[in-house]
Amino acid sequence: MADTPRRVLVTGAAGRLGRATLALLAELGVEATALDREPPDAARAVVGDAGDPATVRRALEGVDAVLHFAAIPAPTLGTPAEVYCGNTRATFVVLEEAGQLGVPRVALASSLSVTGLPWAAKPLHPAYLPVDERLPLQNEDPYGLSKQADEATGEMMARRFGMGVVALRYPLLGGPGDKFDTTAARYVEDPGSGAAELWTYLDDRDAARAAWLAVTAPLTGYHAVFVTAPDTLAPQPTEDLLDRFHPGVERRRRFGGRAAPVDLTAAETLLGFRAEHLFPLEAR
Repeated sequence: MADTPRRVLVTGAAGRLGRATLALLAELGVEATALDREPPDAARAVVGDAGDPATVRRALEGVDAVLHFAAIPAPTLGTPAEVYCGNTRATFVVLEEAGQLGVPRVALASSLSVTGLPWAAKPLHPAYLPVDERLPLQNEDPYGLSKQADEATGEMMARRFGMGVVALRYPLLGGPGDKFDTTAARYVEDPGSGAAELWTYLDDRDAARAAWLAVTAPLTGYHAVFVTAPDTLAPQPTEDLLDRFHPGVERRRRFGGRAAPVDLTAAETLLGFRAEHLFPLEAR
């Protein structure tokens, strides 16, 4: 691993991924500064907007890695301008201020929504399966576009400042007894409702661990990485789901059982990441 950060800035710290990450950092004995508009539950907290340079500079004091999660997480949670402009401004400000201060490592929360599939007005299909980091993007919504812009910002900042930047393309996040139970139940009755997300998921604890690996794995430059569980939340075989809901899409390999139609090679080789908390669908 790279040098272990001494203090990490977590933006969006009051959100579900932020909370899971603060818990992991506490378990690892790593100091954290928590930034959010809502008061975060942390020993060192800064309340404010991640899009405000002065607030971000204050939060970056003594920090040597950044986990940037602050965002409006869906296009339905604001006007198109609020979603796109708010998300992209926060990412630019956080990475610019971190770069100016010489912070060497940043992980930012991107999303499977960067593909354009999840929030499209009409069903879209990926160019091929499994999806990977070279997949052509098809954005037609402000949230997916904001993630595409965030990734471009991360790539630029890596060149501008020589920092290591990883954009983590997260799927649906949650846990048992939470989103996963209701989503899995919905896929039983309406499997097509998960087609745009490719029925993917990732436990909050694994999502936090992926972020930690993104700032500690030995890497340089910019990287976008899909991180998901290796299986789906749907009880149906993946091949059957793809036949029905993504017909005619090129398949570059077969998918046994409930295998997620996502190439996880980069997550494994670059970050050393494999999901550990799989949803026990068979027991339900």
